[in-house]
Amino acid sequence: MNINVIGTGNVGSVLARRFAEAGHRVTTANTATGVELSARQAAEAELTVLAVPFGAVAELADEVKAALVGRIVVDATNPLAADFMSLTVGHTTSGGEQVAAALPGATVVKAFNTVMAGGMETGSFGGLRLLLPVAGDDRAAVKTVVELGAELGFDAVDAGPLGNARYLEPAVELLIQLAFGQGLGAGIGFALARA
Repeated sequence: MNINVIGTGNVGSVLARRFAEAGHRVTTANTATGVELSARQAAEAELTVLAVPFGAVAELADEVKAALVGRIVVDATNPLAADFMSLTVGHTTSGGEQVAAALPGATVVKAFNTVMAGGMETGSFGGLRLLLPVAGDDRAAVKTVVELGAELGFDAVDAGPLGNARYLEPAVELLIQLAFGQGLGAGIGFALARA
């Protein structure tokens, strides 16, 4: 699969490397990448991952937004406050729904936002596969992203419609509170127990 990752920070760089290791053709773009190059990469990709700060989505160039029409866009962002210790939206909307509104015509799927950057490396901690909930309104797109997550070693599950991002985004804030507010460290994540 041709995958474009927009964002080359902690999450974007790890995902780009891991997708490439899994055999996918990967291109990357960051805020310094030219608009024309970013738009071309997005247009050529079957799937684009947004691994940028939530506020940067609104700043995507019109050419990039246009290139994402008809494409699967994986929203790995979280609407975190500047100090990372709270969310800026919730209850009546979500960052995922706002990303979809900012990218009309794109098929937005919420995923990879509930895993701390360290967990991206292996998809597991202590022998347990990390839970990777995937939410979106297009069932085929969700299935594609679930399969990608499983390729990377995650326990990837269909988490329902995009509106369920309202529950996924607070989950990562809980991880942040535990990791940094309570001092457990960044080597933590969620696992889904099954009977």
